[in-house]
Amino acid sequence: MADTGPLAGLRVVDLTAMVMGPYCTQIMADMGAEVIKVEPPQGDNTRYISVGPVPGMSGVFVNVNRGKRSVVLDLRSDDGRAALRALIERADVFIHSMRAKAIAALGFGYDDVAAINPAIVYTNCYGYGRRGPHRDRPAYDDTIQAECGLPAVQKQLTGQADYVGTIIADKVAGLTALYATTMALFHRERTGQGQEVEVAMYETMASFMLVEHANGAMFHPPLGPAVYPRTVAPNRRPYRTKDGYLAALIYNDKHWDAFIGAVRPAWASELYATLEARAHHIDTVYGLVAQTMAERTTAQWLALFGELEIPAARLNSPDALFDDPHLNAVGLFETVDTPQGPVTFPGVPTWFSRTPGRVRGPAPELGADTADVLAELGLTAGGPR
Repeated sequence: MADTGPLAGLRVVDLTAMVMGPYCTQIMADMGAEVIKVEPPQGDNTRYISVGPVPGMSGVFVNVNRGKRSVVLDLRSDDGRAALRALIERADVFIHSMRAKAIAALGFGYDDVAAINPAIVYTNCYGYGRRGPHRDRPAYDDTIQAECGLPAVQKQLTGQADYVGTIIADKVAGLTALYATTMALFHRERTGQGQEVEVAMYETMASFMLVEHANGAMFHPPLGPAVYPRTVAPNRRPYRTKDGYLAALIYNDKHWDAFIGAVRPAWASELYATLEARAHHIDTVYGLVAQTMAERTTAQWLALFGELEIPAARLNSPDALFDDPHLNAVGLFETVDTPQGPVTFPGVPTWFSRTPGRVRGPAPELGADTADVLAELGLTAGGPR
């Protein structure tokens, strides 16, 4: 099948590992780009971190590296560096997740790469930006979650300083690397100029957290602490019903008036009649609604909220998503034949009328494409032909 995505025709040389960078380039592959994943002889560590059909093909690795080509190069060797330079000559994007000192020591800092291909977009995926004092510190999702304030707001919400149950820093930073890289490609399309791009996990997650939590702390003088009170109200949690749980947000005045009119709870009061008033008493409001939600079953509430057009949902598990009728109706999941058997991927969540993306193919076994890619470059494993 021909590549039809909006990035069809682009070649990406991918030296990223773990999740942040690979998630970025996975989406680029889904959108039509040819992504050549350059791995050391031992492979990306993510190959080995979770269950998989064969060693080196963990589920996490398979998902974020689908549709890519794997080339094994030892960049400590002359032949390995020569092969990477040959790849760079033909590339549109060079993306890596090494620390600045490490990539420079190998001879592939931005100036080195731009000397080979001046029009290239060169994306650095770092833990911390190079202009700050933490530039040489290692970083992982857990430590970035801690530094950006996620456990602090979780403690306000639940009483425990917890991480959130997903690798949110890796994924948000990966999405940021994607949009930053494609913006640089758009600039190149208009001007012909390549450039260097830096995406740091810490700065990304600080910005992400402060979208709503900057709040009163943004102003001079401050009007309050850096927190959005609704999100950390202790009573903000799924509601317990007569037979289970339910998520619902009776938020704007239209929804509130419809709920009060249909249910007529004894605690209804003008004190909570407007969104502004409810915002000042939000934890109390959540607690009062919780009392009322316990009076009916989940199905009864879903039926009523459906009639009133109030946002509400059952609590799903990640397993349940594979059987979700809406997700299957829109075709989110794509089953791909692989050497290890069929794999059902969560596919492309966006829709394009002219240039739709798709899961390009299976994830590669370590070095599966080395010989083919080197041959395309006129090289062999031992150097030039």
